[in-house]
Amino acid sequence: MQATLEKENFLVEPVATYKEAMSKIGVYDYDCILLDIGLPDGNGLEILKTLKEKGYSDSVIIVSAKDSIDDKVHGLELGADDYLPKPFHMAELNARVKAVLRRRKMEGNNLLEVANVTININNHQVSVDGESLELNRKEFDVLFYLCTNQNRLVSKSALAEHVWGDYIDQTDNFDFIYSQIKNLRKKLCDKNAEIEIKAVYGIGYKLLVP
Repeated sequence: MQATLEKENFLVEPVATYKEAMSKIGVYDYDCILLDIGLPDGNGLEILKTLKEKGYSDSVIIVSAKDSIDDKVHGLELGADDYLPKPFHMAELNARVKAVLRRRKMEGNNLLEVANVTININNHQVSVDGESLELNRKEFDVLFYLCTNQNRLVSKSALAEHVWGDYIDQTDNFDFIYSQIKNLRKKLCDKNAEIEIKAVYGIGYKLLVP
């Protein structure tokens, strides 16, 4: 995990125990904390509880082999930003971290407005001029990723890693992205959305905003 994130130019500080973790969070602020529930000298959820009680703004992704519904629900109720059960692909971890950091940049705002399109991050709803736009989960993820990178060229590999992170190493090409983009474009066009998803041949896509 550390090696993967460092390849993405993240500064990573690993700690192995509950005591070490409590010492670190008492001194430093972190953009994102990857938190295991099962620590040798304590429960990771207690660290999360302390963070939220003291009002720290660190984003938290629970990374744990405890894949029970109770653990997941309890972690999210305590204020975790995401929950990633082991085992998982490193591409999925990378995508989840980047997603959390993008939401952090929005400073807690649950609505993202791009031209006449509004994205509600909490309930995964999209509207155009106030009228609901029905999208499946993958179409929503594609649109949200492009909107948070508007007017920037997004490579097919980056888009695939973000939306299909846990399966991306099982494919030889990115043709599956095309059908999602095609459907998304049609739905946006039908609602007269004032944004355009432009294909850059052989590279990826760019969301253009007037």
